[in-house]
Amino acid sequence: MFRRTLLATVGAALLASALSGAAVAQSPKVTIAVPGIPPVYSTTLVYVAEKQGFFKKHGANVEIRPFDNGTAAARAVVAGDVDMAWSPTPPVINQVSNADVPLVAVFGMPNPDWVIGSTETGKTCKDLKDQDVGVDSVGGARSVALRSMLISCDGVKIDDTKQVALGSGPGPALIAGRLKYAVLHLDDLAAIEAQGKKLNIMLAMKNTDPNSHYLSLVVRKDNLAAKRDAVVKSVAGMIEAARFMQDPKNADVVADAATVTGHNKDVAKAALKEFLANDIWAIKDDGLPKAKIDAVSALMKKIGAIKPDKEAVTYDKFVDASIWKDANATVK
Repeated sequence: MFRRTLLATVGAALLASALSGAAVAQSPKVTIAVPGIPPVYSTTLVYVAEKQGFFKKHGANVEIRPFDNGTAAARAVVAGDVDMAWSPTPPVINQVSNADVPLVAVFGMPNPDWVIGSTETGKTCKDLKDQDVGVDSVGGARSVALRSMLISCDGVKIDDTKQVALGSGPGPALIAGRLKYAVLHLDDLAAIEAQGKKLNIMLAMKNTDPNSHYLSLVVRKDNLAAKRDAVVKSVAGMIEAARFMQDPKNADVVADAATVTGHNKDVAKAALKEFLANDIWAIKDDGLPKAKIDAVSALMKKIGAIKPDKEAVTYDKFVDASIWKDANATVK
């Protein structure tokens, strides 16, 4: 009796695996672009979905492609080189508003972890005037974050600083002493301090702009219509990954996946704790709250990132909430 039960269980598992594999084979490939080479820490979500088999479980056929930064990744979606991209919300909103780019957001990471860090003590944001500040690229995500955080600094505007383009890795310049100030992620802090360089946080976006929004998973509207089912399956895999990452007993597994970001496991595990504390990964909703999207659009218009003759994109035009709802129903 036990033997028959065991064989039935094994047979069912093998059948489920075969069916899942067949579903993946039949599903159109979806290429997801992630920002940073190596990828920024927040995209650990995508790599956990891949390594834990959550994409495959939901029948998604996913390829992950890193790009220099999220703005370049969004442009690749527009060009048709990739299907989806995790890209910083402010620059994408600027693209859509200024050029009527046909991008729509289907999933989000609502809470930015941006800070302005300094290797010097006793400095305030006013000390940034006429100083070099490390960003990814002028107009990129770190650059936009710098502009947004400086709004709270009386007397200092972004044009008062000298932006230094460093791609996604400001750490070496700070450690070597070539730079004193930079816009950083929380994992940048963990990695730099692990190498013995103490950093002081001058400004943090969660304090300067609580209504800011971090990343949006964007897809071109016509491509979404053509591959909707495949996109839903891909989002389902990431929803399951986000929930898997919340469980402390999975921390070592997640840290292993996070080493793709270039950090060793100890740094990756320390950063994971900080990211979870900041609720970087949405687990209860699509991570695209209307209040935050509207606030980002209004801010981009206010600071001049959206041209005077253009209207800021509205939430209803920017977000397709149906994708997450359908994907979440699959996960449940």
